[in-house]
Amino acid sequence: MVKIIGKFLGLFERLIVGSLILMMIVVIFLSTIELGRMLVLDIITPPNYLLDINELLDVFGFFMLILIGVELLETIRAYLNEHEVHVEIVLEVALIAVARKVVIIDVKEFSSETLLAIAAIVISLAGAYYLQKRVRNRHDHSAGSKNPIESTVPKVQ
Repeated sequence: MVKIIGKFLGLFERLIVGSLILMMIVVIFLSTIELGRMLVLDIITPPNYLLDINELLDVFGFFMLILIGVELLETIRAYLNEHEVHVEIVLEVALIAVARKVVIIDVKEFSSETLLAIAAIVISLAGAYYLQKRVRNRHDHSAGSKNPIESTVPKVQ
């Protein structure tokens, strides 16, 4: 009975994750088309070939949203293939999302406390990403040597 439930849950999980991947592909594709349409309209409206600052911020914000979608798709794909969530990819998505906010933010609309909080989030995410990369590189480096301890202990000359 437990095996049947386990197989059903595994099939259900693959079905849900597959559906999420398919929906994410559709969203990214349609968003890319919308970005292209928005860019063409901004370029052909007078004054031609010039974008004002608000149009540029909209375009950059849309680019960042599409990048977030692509990174989320990568997260879902990695989960489907390996049945684990990669912290590094999640941190990348969070960094892109915060970077998008920083790019499009109008600093005049927010208090200094809010801006400091956003700065703290950026620093925290960047630090977490750096530490995650460092741990992964150390792990990858030690996995490549015959003796894992040998790669983490500096050699004395």
